[in-house]
Amino acid sequence: MGYFANRVVAVTGAGSGIGRELAVALAGAGAWLAVSDKSAEAVAETGALCAAAGREPMVSTVDVTDRPAVLAHAEQAVAHFGRVEALFNNAGILHVGSVAESPFGDFERVMDVDFWGVVNGTKAFLPHLLTAERAHVVNMSSALGLMAVAGHAPYSAAKFAVRGFTDSLRQDMRAAGGTVRVTGVYPGGVLTGIARSASVAPGVDAAQMVRRFEGRVARTSPAAAARTILRGVARGEAKVLVGLDAIVVDLVTRIAGSYHERVLDMVFRS
Repeated sequence: MGYFANRVVAVTGAGSGIGRELAVALAGAGAWLAVSDKSAEAVAETGALCAAAGREPMVSTVDVTDRPAVLAHAEQAVAHFGRVEALFNNAGILHVGSVAESPFGDFERVMDVDFWGVVNGTKAFLPHLLTAERAHVVNMSSALGLMAVAGHAPYSAAKFAVRGFTDSLRQDMRAAGGTVRVTGVYPGGVLTGIARSASVAPGVDAAQMVRRFEGRVARTSPAAAARTILRGVARGEAKVLVGLDAIVVDLVTRIAGSYHERVLDMVFRS
């Protein structure tokens, strides 16, 4: 974990789940932190946990869809610490429902948070990262940014967009001289509160969806996910797969190509 010691790191969506575990682990590793979340109460709790782990962070209430607020947050972090050397774009939400049944507004809301939140954070912090001797951008996609499944079109669309944005950003940074590394993160099912806070289309049983996610899908703890992510970032990996399910999804889509959809048909019929 020496990679993060005494580096200034910004983490969005730090109020819960993977974001909170990333922040606490980074504090324990000796990083200086600017943590933010839409929930003032949640991010304050994360701040207290970080302080207990070793470093008291700068705590901010920021909605990643509010571009002026994100830009101001980046400036405040630099004013507070004098520099920023790493950014974890972690904030995200979920919507469950078919394309036919999901309102336009749910597509827009998920895209605003899960994709535009990443763009806003990256654009706000990148000018400062480019001045660092070594810097890092870490963007949170998903296993559903590698393979789409029924009932998750808004989420998959946003996470596929994050994947493309991240890969393009990596090439931009390589062309610029390679001082900023870029990592895309692809978690499988992680036992966070994302399902409980998800919006659902008409006809979707929210309680049943949560039970299925927490009982059958989410096999990785947020703490384990954070450890995997930080290990991959420290190694400079371009792609970090979190959980066995994400590894399987990556293999199936790369090996089977478009035929992976037939595999999905068999899984969902079983």
